[in-house]
Amino acid sequence: MRSKLVLTDDDVKKMAAAAEAHATANQWKVTITIFDDGGHLLYLHRMDGVAASTVEMAIGKGRTALLGRRETKVYEDIIKQGRTAFLSAPLVAMVEGGVPIIVNGDVVGSIGVSGVKSDQDASIARAGIAALDEAGAGAR
Repeated sequence: MRSKLVLTDDDVKKMAAAAEAHATANQWKVTITIFDDGGHLLYLHRMDGVAASTVEMAIGKGRTALLGRRETKVYEDIIKQGRTAFLSAPLVAMVEGGVPIIVNGDVVGSIGVSGVKSDQDASIARAGIAALDEAGAGAR
């Protein structure tokens, strides 16, 4: 039997703070979500002035990244390349902005962001994940 890494409250707080700091530094108003490895919502914050619809998009992006074990941009690119049948896949949000949290090769959670351009959403999620790396967790 092997040990399983899990996100702690501290991990979630560090990632949330880093993601929000990145968004604020760029004057981007977004909704940020963080999930555990089971797809359970651990964190949700909708910044002031952000459309309510961003909540569902951020949740969808986070869950899609987690379930698919890859960034949601991968799915967006597949569809842009003409595989429109992929739109019927049982995933929720196939738009960039969902990023899995991978530590030592294991997906331990995900971050989903919505509110600005998709590549900016993804950069906010990556900034959050980078906070784990800075803490020595070896996340990517």
